[in-house]
Amino acid sequence: QVQLVESGGGLVQPGGSLRLSCAASRSIFSNMGWYRQVPGKQRELVAGITSGGSTSYADSVKGRFTIARDNAKNTVYLQMDSLKPEDTAVYYCNARPSYLPWGQGTQVTVSS
Repeated sequence: QVQLVESGGGLVQPGGSLRLSCAASRSIFSNMGWYRQVPGKQRELVAGITSGGSTSYADSVKGRFTIARDNAKNTVYLQMDSLKPEDTAVYYCNARPSYLPWGQGTQVTVSS
């Protein structure tokens, strides 16, 4: 069973940056994605990357977030720039579609 461990979250001021990492316990050759969830709302996909490296983004983060993967390290990254208060959420990674067990996520809080 693959385990996903997200890290890199924290408290940042509006306009700041964070880099999230998602380490998998073994090689994953699936399409992958970063998701986020706020209390009371459904989890939403914000960025995706195919096994070949093609990327896609939700309109709300396009131009500000960048997803990348390092297959040799079994790791997926999310570079988040120009952060806004509405980006505050718990961030998770998973396959697309999300068939893997969910990790614990990493909290991102954007606030002054």
